[in-house]
Amino acid sequence: MPTPTKTATALARSCSLFCALTAAAQAADIPIHTLDNGSVRATVTDAIGGRLLSFALAGQPSFLKADLAAGDPHAAVGATTDNVGWLGHEIWVGPQKEWWSHQDVNPSRAGLPWPPDPWLSLARYKVEDKRPDAVTLASPASPVNGLQLVKRYSLVPGKPHSLRLDVDAANTRAKQVAWDIWFNTRTHGDTRVYVPVARREDVRQQAIEPKPDMVPLTWTLADGLFSLDAYPAGKGKPHRNGKMLLQPSAGWMAGFYKGQVLVIQFAHQPRTAIHPDQGQIELYNDWQPEAPEQGLMEMEVHAPYVTLAPGRHMQASEQWTLLPYGGPDTRAAQVAFLRAHAKELGLEGL
Repeated sequence: MPTPTKTATALARSCSLFCALTAAAQAADIPIHTLDNGSVRATVTDAIGGRLLSFALAGQPSFLKADLAAGDPHAAVGATTDNVGWLGHEIWVGPQKEWWSHQDVNPSRAGLPWPPDPWLSLARYKVEDKRPDAVTLASPASPVNGLQLVKRYSLVPGKPHSLRLDVDAANTRAKQVAWDIWFNTRTHGDTRVYVPVARREDVRQQAIEPKPDMVPLTWTLADGLFSLDAYPAGKGKPHRNGKMLLQPSAGWMAGFYKGQVLVIQFAHQPRTAIHPDQGQIELYNDWQPEAPEQGLMEMEVHAPYVTLAPGRHMQASEQWTLLPYGGPDTRAAQVAFLRAHAKELGLEGL
């Protein structure tokens, strides 16, 4: 028999990885919609909040971290529903401190900053449009915050490595509401993320879990780029946890993880457009060196905080681009990679 070509091997690997995800989704009874142009593949579900489950280069594992066995995708959604850690990519609204402040469906949660709105994060969405290169999903109207979301995931013509995420949020109440659109992308805890930041004053740090076995995140700001300091896995190293709120100097960030680079681009906003309790970019990192697979990185983006009259809409979008990366896992090499691709990707601030 002839030796398989590299292309055939890559195709077989791609099929194997996708089939594994499909099998996991089938086992969990989660419907999926696939967008695939031969260069990248994305999988979306209209269940569990209409979320993006995976995004990968052909032949590579998903850049996103998701848990398709986290719960029951058919569980009823109501005012007492708690968070379910499906992960992947989903849409929240900000500010977080007001999540349960403008509702009367569960008075016991009034003023609480957790859990996320179950009608937007966990409910079944309606498939409004489905094409080979795009899928559009609509949420139910939320009695918690008054919004209805319409999400569109689409491959980008002429940019075979890119995926576009568009969100429309409509005020369904008879009175005005004020929120922002909040993109939350979950990936693995040891993902190295770079954000263009001009000044030390544009960095704020939050400690998330006040537990005795955890230490705060440490970080570097040099040559106009912010990054969290990376530490190797191994016993005896500290469990790090925390969140960074950043005012970027340009509308992008990039994450490196096991041979792939995810560049997320969005409309850059002045700090005055973002709710003061949030950052336009937020990075949550939980790094467990003795159990790296249990860690988490969240690459988050806030759109402007907007007051909506009844029936009015607001929109926000991100463009994702995946590139292969074969260099070392060091800041110097990864920054050099970003600089080498800055012009073709339109990365300002480098």
